[in-house]
Amino acid sequence: MGLLDDLKAKIGPLKSKAGDLAQQHGDKIEQGLDRAARAVDERTKGKYSSQIGTGAGKAKEALGWLSEESRRSGGQGSGGSGPQAPAS
Repeated sequence: MGLLDDLKAKIGPLKSKAGDLAQQHGDKIEQGLDRAARAVDERTKGKYSSQIGTGAGKAKEALGWLSEESRRSGGQGSGGSGPQAPAS
């Protein structure tokens, strides 16, 4: 087995656990992202509001993707290497 295969084998269970947590606590995680974004925006006095909003939005998208992937795999995580095409 190569180095990348070993790394993928070790990351699979972590990805699964993260997806399960995102599915169970997504609303609380989103609230935390919003609070963090507001705090950073206040500390920078609004100078980087656009970038902060974009970053928070991307983080929420990733959270949703991770949660959805966990839901599709039945909460057990497949250890897959990326998004799968929708069934037709």
